[in-house]
Amino acid sequence: MKNSIDQVLAAAITTLCETGAARHDARVDARVLLGAVLNADRAWLIAHGDELMAPGKAQAYADLIERRAGGEPVAHLLGRREFWSLDLMVTPDTLIPRPDTETLVAAALDRCPEGAPVRVLDLGTGTGAIALAIASDRPNAQVIAVDVSEPALEVARRNAARLRIDNVVWRSGTWFEPLDVGATFELIVSNPPYIAADDHHLNVGDVAHEPRSALVAGDDGYADLEHIIDTAPEHLGDGGWLLLEHGNTQHERVSACFRKARYTQVATLSDLAGQPRVTLGRRA
Repeated sequence: MKNSIDQVLAAAITTLCETGAARHDARVDARVLLGAVLNADRAWLIAHGDELMAPGKAQAYADLIERRAGGEPVAHLLGRREFWSLDLMVTPDTLIPRPDTETLVAAALDRCPEGAPVRVLDLGTGTGAIALAIASDRPNAQVIAVDVSEPALEVARRNAARLRIDNVVWRSGTWFEPLDVGATFELIVSNPPYIAADDHHLNVGDVAHEPRSALVAGDDGYADLEHIIDTAPEHLGDGGWLLLEHGNTQHERVSACFRKARYTQVATLSDLAGQPRVTLGRRA
């Protein structure tokens, strides 16, 4: 059957495998993009695999596969990415939210008692993923989210409005700079830039299409991590927590920086792949 859903999908998977754009995820990427074009879930696609695709839909799908084969991230092609059960708008001005960062959200929520008016600061918010995940699960939290990128903040604001999450205040500026004088928090979280400028991963996969300013930090990737660690105590209340996402080889130096800055209860948490991903510490 010419141009059946199954045939079109199989051809797309072959294209992505041949170009290497989707690497091991060619089948997943092809199915997700097809589902978006047909507004259908995986079960529907399987059940209706013998049906013919309308020419217009087939062409729209072919265009997406061509762009994916050229390296464009699926999140950019769809304009969205799910994170912590939230459907977030994504643009090339922001990092693409990843499951690894849900480790940071889970650890933050563990330190935010339900029903308590906890004050939370999210540094380098991007799409607003972390701030919105915390705010949605802890509606009594008062969250301030900061980013130096105005286009990224616009994406975050639009995500908040679309999700009807109104307990986040958005601030423009560098790290702690836009905070009110004397502002303190029970919790500070951040997924800052932590990749070295010469890291070859910057030219591979989805990362190659994301803003370098949100990825790269000086001092071999440690500059922003260490700045936050050193400065955060000025903005943490007694017993307040700092939680930082970092690369999977950076935990030892990051932990040492926490201890040097006199945090207590310093620990590193692993992501779903078992890689060290989040280090945290408590202000004495």
